[in-house]
This record gives sequence, C-alpha cells and structure tokens, in this order.
Amino acid sequence: MPLKIAILGAGISGVSLARMLGDDGHSVVVFERSERAGGLCKSRVVDGFTFDEAGGHIMFSKRADVMDWMKARCGGEAGVVRTERQTRIRWHDRWVPYPFENGVGHLTKEAIVDCLDGYVESYVQRRLGEPCPESFGKWIAWRMGEGFARHFMVPYNQKIWKCDLDTMSSGWVAGRVPEAPMRDILASAVGFDTEGYGHQSVFWFPKSGGFERMVRGTIDGGRFTLRCGARVEQVRREREGFSVDGERYDLVVNTAPLPQIADAIADLPAALRDEIRALRPISLVNVLIGVRADEPPPPLSWIYLPFPEQGQANRVTYFSNYAPGNAPPGHASYMAEVTHRGELRPDRRWAMELCRALDGAGVLDVERVVTLDWVDSEFAYIDQNLEFPARIARVREWFDESGYVTFGRFARYEYHNSDQCIARAMEVRAHVAEIARTGRPARPRFA
Repeated sequence: MPLKIAILGAGISGVSLARMLGDDGHSVVVFERSERAGGLCKSRVVDGFTFDEAGGHIMFSKRADVMDWMKARCGGEAGVVRTERQTRIRWHDRWVPYPFENGVGHLTKEAIVDCLDGYVESYVQRRLGEPCPESFGKWIAWRMGEGFARHFMVPYNQKIWKCDLDTMSSGWVAGRVPEAPMRDILASAVGFDTEGYGHQSVFWFPKSGGFERMVRGTIDGGRFTLRCGARVEQVRREREGFSVDGERYDLVVNTAPLPQIADAIADLPAALRDEIRALRPISLVNVLIGVRADEPPPPLSWIYLPFPEQGQANRVTYFSNYAPGNAPPGHASYMAEVTHRGELRPDRRWAMELCRALDGAGVLDVERVVTLDWVDSEFAYIDQNLEFPARIARVREWFDESGYVTFGRFARYEYHNSDQCIARAMEVRAHVAEIARTGRPARPRFA
C-alpha cells in the first residue's frame, strides 16, 4: 500500500531517500528550510571557479550498489572523472605519504626512531591485553604509540577538533581507522614504499557542477515534491500517523540536524530536548583559493597540515585536479578547510593571512591568488566529547521507539560521509517497504 511520507531536510540523505521512495510509488514531500537543496553537498561558481561549499567531497564507496547509485545521478561513467588518490602530509619541510604510519620512512632519522619505538611498545601492550581507552587522546598513544602521537596525530587532531583530546570519546574512531600492519611500518622505515587505505586508492568526481551535481541528478526526474524555503513549525504524532504543520502523513522521516528541528517536534520529551541542545557541532570555514597557473599544480588530491606555523587550515584540497572544469583555463584552484567552535568570523584580511601561511608552508604562491571566497558551515563535524556516546544513544532510542525515523550525519549524529548516508537511505527504503507491506509501524533496523 503506498504511503504518504514527509521528509525533513533536503541534503543528500533526504533527497536520496525521496528519490527511492518516489520510485517505489509512495507520495513523498521533502521540506527544506533553506532556499535550495543540497545541505553539506552544495556547490557554487565564483569567477568561473566551481567551489564545493563544505569541503572536499569525493565519490567513493566500498559498496558497488552505492557507487552505482552515485555515478548514475551524475549521468553514468561519462559524467564523472576517475582519479587515483594522491594524498600527502606537509611535515615541516617534507612531503610525507598519507597515512602517516605508511610514510614514516620519509621523516628524519630521529623521528623514525621515535615512531618505531613507540609503535612497538603500544603494539606489545595491546597484545598483552591493555584495553582500549575511553578518551581519544589516550587512544592515539594506545594505538599508535608516543612517537606517532607527538609527530603527527596529536597536533593534527588538536587543529581539527579545537579541544583537549582527552575530553573526546574514542568510540567514534575505534574500529573506524584500519590498523597498519607492523610489517608495513617496518618496511617503510627502511625505505620501501607501502600503501595504506588501499581500498580508497581511486575515487570519482562529477565532471561538471561540483559535488552538488549528484544532488541535482537525484532531484531531477524524481517522483517527489520538494518544498524549499519551508521552515517546519510543528510535527506531532496523531492517533493515525503524523501531522506536519497540520497536514497528515503516514510517516515522518527526519534528515535535518536535530538541533534545528527539535523544537518543532511537539511530542519530544523535555529531557530529550536538553540532550539535543547539548549536541554541539564543530563548524567549518571552507575557503576557495583561485590562482593563475602557467602549468598544472602537482598531481595531488589533498594534503594535511598538522602544525600551527602552517596556518589555520588543517586540510587543503587541490580542487582543480578533481575535474578540469573546476577552474577556468590558465588557472588552478584550492580549497582550504578551517574548523572552529563558533568563534571564527572570517573576512578577506583573514583569508589573505591564510593564503600567506600556505605560501610559507610551500603549498601555493600568494602572489598568484586571483579569487577568494568562503562559506561557514555551522554543522560540519560532530563533537565527540566523552558524554556524546551515552547522550546520542538516548536520543536515538527515543526516535527509534517513537515511530519517527531519523538518519543522516546530523539527524542521527553518525560520522558518515555521503556514500554512507546513501547506504542508510537504502536501509530506510527497506524499512518503509516493510511498513507498507504490513500496515504496522516498526522500529527501524540499522546495520
């Protein structure tokens, strides 16, 4: 039996699910508070430079069905560019392959000894049964050793998260980051090249339109209604189904950031509202840097900048390398990412200081900069503090028991990239099919 479904939020999670459910014959309305869809996947064109507003996205998935879905939204293989990933760390005056543990042989001899000594010690302690620490700061030393911690992991992560790493939970990273084999680290230390994160050695990107091209391809031809500029005022459960601003629906699916929608959910308990208010995001200023280029930039995908003297940016994407059309002829483009906790107020002077720091780090020539633009995204990263795991578990439990469905990076507070959001949409699609088949509400089952 076809259902009438309201989806809150038109980021990649919301529009992907809407497309799937519309194809299944359901009546779907998507409510988006801003003037256009896309969420963290929006792009724009500035002075002929294409610019992804919320940082350097890529098209990649371990799942073939998700990868096929992403490519199809961009017109298939003809609509995407295939790139071999080339990532580096700017370690003082050296270019070190990423992941850092696979590039240890490119460090100074003193740093190599520090890293090996610490890694072997941590490896032995884990094998002797030392348990995974609760805090992220201690997890780094437990997993990588004191040398890797001091020479990269601690300064880099402090730059991203803007906090004492011991106030962060290790739950978000334990099991997420693959462990480099001891043999690979030893081989790198004596001069052999080793490859980390081999499953991500290739990625794709839309040939034109930036990452938002995938969003537009999801919306175009979709059998659903998209209402932009629609701020939802009240959502509530009824005896039969739900209502959104007085209009009845069989199901409500939330993909919007929970802090933005919580006040509209009438039946959300007050204690849960307090829990959601405590879910603080980490914000991101993403800076477009367009430059004159007599020759193409190095064939890099993105680089990591761990040290304060390299400026505020923690990552720089070589964006014109993703697709030739991302920069006009005779030019190249970079995107520099700077995280903050609500205190940053970027302006042109600040952006030029950022460029000068990147010049000093050997990344670009500030005299060739011709275009600067930036976007400040409030919801970019999840603040993984020590209270977060228990807090978000309580919030998810209420939603899962209530009959609502909530999913998405900030709708369920899962540290998911776009491909994982699409995979979640596929799971919700199956959940909706079960409700339509049985006529009964059910608790969503997430992998």
